[in-house]
Amino acid sequence: MSETGKGVNAGKLASNVQKRITRAQEKMMQKLGKADETKDTVFEEGVANFNKQMAEGTKLQRDLRAYLAAIKTMHECSKHLQECLAEMYEPDWFGKEEVDSIAEDTDLLWGDLHEKLVDTALISMDTYMAQFPEIKARIAKRDRKLVDFDSARHHFASIQKSKKKDEVKTAKPLTLMEKAAPSWAQGIISAHQIAQTNLTRCQAEEELARAQKVFEEINSDLQDELPSLWDSRVGFYVTTFQSIAGLEEKFHREIGKLNQNLCNTLTKMEEQQEIKKADKTTGKSGAAANHNATVESDSTKSASKADTTATTKPNADASVTNGSSDAELPSGFLYKVKALHDYGATDSDELELKAGEVVFVMPFNNPDEQDDGWLLGVKESHWLQKKDFTAKGVFPENFTQRL
Repeated sequence: MSETGKGVNAGKLASNVQKRITRAQEKMMQKLGKADETKDTVFEEGVANFNKQMAEGTKLQRDLRAYLAAIKTMHECSKHLQECLAEMYEPDWFGKEEVDSIAEDTDLLWGDLHEKLVDTALISMDTYMAQFPEIKARIAKRDRKLVDFDSARHHFASIQKSKKKDEVKTAKPLTLMEKAAPSWAQGIISAHQIAQTNLTRCQAEEELARAQKVFEEINSDLQDELPSLWDSRVGFYVTTFQSIAGLEEKFHREIGKLNQNLCNTLTKMEEQQEIKKADKTTGKSGAAANHNATVESDSTKSASKADTTATTKPNADASVTNGSSDAELPSGFLYKVKALHDYGATDSDELELKAGEVVFVMPFNNPDEQDDGWLLGVKESHWLQKKDFTAKGVFPENFTQRL
C-alpha cells in the first residue's frame, strides 16, 4: 500500500517536473521567435485592468486602516484633553456639570464613529479585497495552461510535418537493402512504420485536445469574471465613500453642537469670573453704599443733637477732638476723622473700626489707587504708641465724621 502510494507520488512528481521542463522549453522557443504564441488582446486588457484594480484596492485598504488608526488616536487625544479640562475645572466654577457631561458625550461620539467606520467601511473593504488573491492564482494557472496548449499544438504540428515527410519517403524508390529484403518483410516494415507514426500522431492529437479543453474552460470563466469585477469597482467605491462621508458628516454635526455648548459654558464661566473680580474691586464702594441710609440717618441725628446743644449751650464746641486738634496733626497726615459706626474689615488692606475711634487720614501714594468713598489712614491710638505706618489701611468715608 505504501509502496503504491510512493509510486503514485513519485510518478506525479516526475510528471510535474516534466511539465515544467516542457513549459520552460516552450517559453524559450517563443521568446526566440521559433514558436508562435497564442494571443488574446481582450483578455490581456482584462488582466491589465485587474492588476490596476487590485493595486488601487490595496492602497485604499492600507490608507483606510491608517485613517482608522488616526481616528483611534484622535479619540484618545480628545479624551485626554477633556480629562485635563475636567481636572482643572474647579467645583465652584460655573457649568461644572455641563463640562463633565460634554466630555462624556464627546467620548461616546468618537467611539461610535470608529466602531461604525470599521463595520461599514473596513469590513466591506476586506471582503472586497479577499476575492483578488484567488482570481490572481487562476490567471496564473490560465497562463500555464496556455503554454501547455501551445506546446501540445506545436508538438502535434511537428508530428504532422513528420508524417508528410514519411509519406514522401515511402513514395521514393526502395534502397538496395530494402530491395534485398523478402517482399513479405518489406510489407511488415512498412506497416510497422505506419503504425508507429499513427500511434504517435493519435497521442499528440489527444494531448492537444486535452490541453485545449483545460485551457478553454479556465479561460472562458475568466473572460466572464474579469470585466464583471472591473465594473464592480464603481459601485464599491461609491458605497464606501458615501458611508465614510455620511458618518463623518453626522459626527462633525454632533461634535460641533457639543463644542458650541462647551464654548458657551466657558464664556459664561468667564463672565461670572469677571463679575466676581469686578465685585472684589468695587466691593469697598459697594459695602459703603449699603450703609448710606444708616449713615445719613445717624448724621441727621448728630446734626439735630448739635443744634440742640448749640441752643442750650451757645459757647460749647460741637466737634469732638478726643484731646487733639488739627493743629496737632503729625507731619504727613491731612486731617483726622472719628468713626460713627463699627466697620469689620473684609480684606487685608482694610482698617477695622470701632465707633468712637479717631483716625489720622493720609494721602494715597498713587491717587489712581483711591476708590471713590474710601480713605487711607492710621488709628490715632496706634500712631501715638508706635509712631509708624505699619497698621495703615483703607476704610469707608461715610462710616466716619471729619473732626
